[in-house]
Amino acid sequence: NKWRIVFPDNGRQWKDWKQASMFYSGNRIQTTKYTWFTFLPQNLFEQFHRLGNLYFFFLAVLNWFPQVEVFHREITMLPLIVVLLASMIKDAIEDYRKYRFDKTINFSKTRVYDK
Repeated sequence: NKWRIVFPDNGRQWKDWKQASMFYSGNRIQTTKYTWFTFLPQNLFEQFHRLGNLYFFFLAVLNWFPQVEVFHREITMLPLIVVLLASMIKDAIEDYRKYRFDKTINFSKTRVYDK
């Protein structure tokens, strides 16, 4: 476990600050979960950890076999696709709001107290 260490800039702990700054190169806040490249695979991975989504996926796969086909193949995929798309849109909006909030926090002015 790495602990974040904050040192005042008074010159006495220069050696410790140099060692700690190797692990924490920036002072930026990032609470977002996804990037542009990891959104689709990571979101699908999280969606299929839910039991309901796995159940509908199992029904859709099972319906592709002609021996056990009950409905048309496309109809059984429809509930799963609707639920996945709704969850993806919700997660994307939520993550974008976190990104905008992080951006305002990271570019805000701060006051530093020093004796």
